[in-house]
Amino acid sequence: MVHFKVENLSISFGGIRAVDSATFEVGQNSIFSIIGPNGSGKTTIFNMISGIYKPDSGNVILSGESLTGLSPDRIARKGVSRTFQNIQLFANASVMDNIMLGRHIHMKTGVLSGAFMWGRGSRCAKEEVIHRERVEHIIDFLDLQSVRDQFVSNLPYGKRKLVELARALALEPKVLLLDEPSAGMNTEEKDDLRIWIKDIQDDYKVTILLIEHDMNMVMGISDRILAINQGIKIVEGTPQEVQKHPDVIAAYLGEEDA
Repeated sequence: MVHFKVENLSISFGGIRAVDSATFEVGQNSIFSIIGPNGSGKTTIFNMISGIYKPDSGNVILSGESLTGLSPDRIARKGVSRTFQNIQLFANASVMDNIMLGRHIHMKTGVLSGAFMWGRGSRCAKEEVIHRERVEHIIDFLDLQSVRDQFVSNLPYGKRKLVELARALALEPKVLLLDEPSAGMNTEEKDDLRIWIKDIQDDYKVTILLIEHDMNMVMGISDRILAINQGIKIVEGTPQEVQKHPDVIAAYLGEEDA
């Protein structure tokens, strides 16, 4: 069942074609990875999907509805959330407050009154209970209990990446875009992340689009993979098909005898 679709998505910067006619379909609750060398256009595709960049042409479709041309906030409200290569968190706010900000699209009282000024009236208090329960579940799920009240600025990089993932989950997305989620993590953290991504797929029933340079992770958890180079599709297929493709080996994975 096709849940998410990108059709002929293209964009140029200064006359240079960054992404050329990107096209792929993602089944519901599946993990779809995009791989390619640095500068190949992977994050640019994410930026077009999430509304940061407006494509020159093409379409992004979620559950039959076009998202093309919508603002990032409206796209988030349609059910698309993401993490970033460069972590975008409030460093001088607690882990709890950062994750609570992910609930903003569900808050009737607004972000500030909902996340930072609880208790001002019964309506706000009722929302506090609902949203905090959702956030506490995510904190337990990602094993962030020990740092829930700490400022993000005091956390190691790997933990910050998890907080950003937690905030993205707090939006209750239909589609989750993960842009290099394991960057800066140690081996143990990467192993845990691999399990969590699979659990998100299974327990949260979320469709996941993944950009990741750790090929062991990509090949181990992806249902399908798209390989691109210089904004152009090389091949799309199962992990086994992509891993063996000679153009992928030459462009990204490296020669086997190198």
